[in-house]
Amino acid sequence: MRKTLQKRLVTGAAIMACLGVPVGVLATGAGQSDAADGGVTYVDQGAAWTAASRSAFYVGDQGSQMIPLAWLQALKTADGKPFLFDKLARYGYLPNPDSDLPIGFTKAGPAGQEMAGMTCAACHTRQLVVGTQQYRVDGGPAIVDFYGLLTDLVAAVERVRANPIAFTRFAGDVLGPKPSLQQIAALRAAIATWCAREGALKAGAYPVDYWGIGRLDAVSMIFDRLTGLDLGKPPSYVIKANIQPADAPVRYPFLWDAPKQSKTQWPGFAPNGSNIFGLTRNTGEVIGVFGSFHPTKSLTHLFFRDFLHDSSINFDGLLKLEDLVKQMGPPKWPDAWGYDPNLAAQGKLVYEMHTTPEHSTDGGCIDCHSEKPGPKAFPGQPTWDTPVQDVGSDSREHDILNRTSETGVLEGAWIPFLTKPLKARERSFSLLSLSVGGAILQSGAWVPAVFGGPQAMAAGSRRVPSDGVKQALDDAFPDRPEEKAKTDAPAYESRMIHGIWAAAPYLHNGSVASLAQLLTPDGERLDSFQVGPAYDVANLGLATIQPGWHGTRTTTKCDDRNSGNSHCGHNYGTTLSPQQKLALLEYLKRL
Repeated sequence: MRKTLQKRLVTGAAIMACLGVPVGVLATGAGQSDAADGGVTYVDQGAAWTAASRSAFYVGDQGSQMIPLAWLQALKTADGKPFLFDKLARYGYLPNPDSDLPIGFTKAGPAGQEMAGMTCAACHTRQLVVGTQQYRVDGGPAIVDFYGLLTDLVAAVERVRANPIAFTRFAGDVLGPKPSLQQIAALRAAIATWCAREGALKAGAYPVDYWGIGRLDAVSMIFDRLTGLDLGKPPSYVIKANIQPADAPVRYPFLWDAPKQSKTQWPGFAPNGSNIFGLTRNTGEVIGVFGSFHPTKSLTHLFFRDFLHDSSINFDGLLKLEDLVKQMGPPKWPDAWGYDPNLAAQGKLVYEMHTTPEHSTDGGCIDCHSEKPGPKAFPGQPTWDTPVQDVGSDSREHDILNRTSETGVLEGAWIPFLTKPLKARERSFSLLSLSVGGAILQSGAWVPAVFGGPQAMAAGSRRVPSDGVKQALDDAFPDRPEEKAKTDAPAYESRMIHGIWAAAPYLHNGSVASLAQLLTPDGERLDSFQVGPAYDVANLGLATIQPGWHGTRTTTKCDDRNSGNSHCGHNYGTTLSPQQKLALLEYLKRL
């Protein structure tokens, strides 16, 4: 499938035209266009989402260290081009006019030693194409080929390692024209370590079946990087036995309204609505997205573990990221696309129809996607209740939640009042909970999360966490007993659907091309559709034809609900009349 996709990829100017690469264009205010033809129109996402907010979101460092920047700049593609020749547009990443890296890619570290990494914007910035115009939706699910980037990056470094001529050229580009023998030896050793780590992940985690554009198995990749790449012995820290196939792909969720949900993550296992919850969620995320995290045993550190040894986690950046997401409003349907207020008024009535068991055929939305007040956590803000329920959709992601791993350097580790001492083998969830909780407590990052303001981390680390902080950290990763988890239905969160028109494809695994398709009985939905930036304003989703750069999503019917690609489930609204469906879609344009 990977080779088939590559045949569909176009290069050079065609890619740039398809993705709307603006030359010398700076971000403007919400709803303004960079160019009359072929530029980028930034969709209105509220007064709080300013050009400054957008710029900070695009480049804010959170501690991700994917690869040394000098390496990335010196690497070549298989055909000899600079790896960054198109700012990674061939994978769908969007150009940042203020950087030689795409939107969502970061540079951090001392001059000459910078590391290239990723931040949330790489996976949560959406570009839609309608006609010749490009529309930017910040926080929207990205249409990117993350699998392709990962595999090609590993292959590029492996070519340098395996080919003496390529290594000599690479060393000259990275170290300068006259490197010393010691510098060359150190570079060779660093490449070997990088390949040992990323190669082990590629061999053990990357699935045989390609995730596809706009998807990845996020939870497995967090588990695999933490348990497989962080808890072993130096210099690689690898525990190969802990790396398991990342074969439960999901689409990237949209970020607007995310801090307001009472539950988050697709299976709804993480409580939300608290600054502590946001910090734990984002800390776990950066561990899974190339964060350096190698805890060690220590007699002088918190709970006899140094959770911040060789850690790149940027807690200040993570706190700023959460604040930025709170400023991000849902995207407003562009006026240029048309809107019928009278039809939308009819659609509002359909939206407000019930979907309770006694009214299951009514097909409304409000019972699962309303703004009903949810619980308020400590320290937190009001939330919207986020129901977590089985709607008959693909069950694959639930299989990975009970994975177990060797505990490595964390064997015997524990945090009083929060965790129990870890045995030689534990659930990966337990390892994540201990790692994130220990890092947050040791860093003192919980202090600004609780109290706000510019409190220094060093001052925070000397404070004693309150019972409320301890409880919030304990609640952040509810570690369900394995026996109970096995009986749980494969339920997923019912998110608020403001701006849902900009979040195709649909269902948690991205198996339904449009909202119109979602209103079709699951047995009649498309078994295959193209995935790319072209948008269908009538059906509210992916256009049937995706010119230029795109991939193809092949889904399975409901007789294989555990495939990871099943388009079954969520049969709400499928019995509505054609007129009711049209009206509902019209209403959803401006919800």
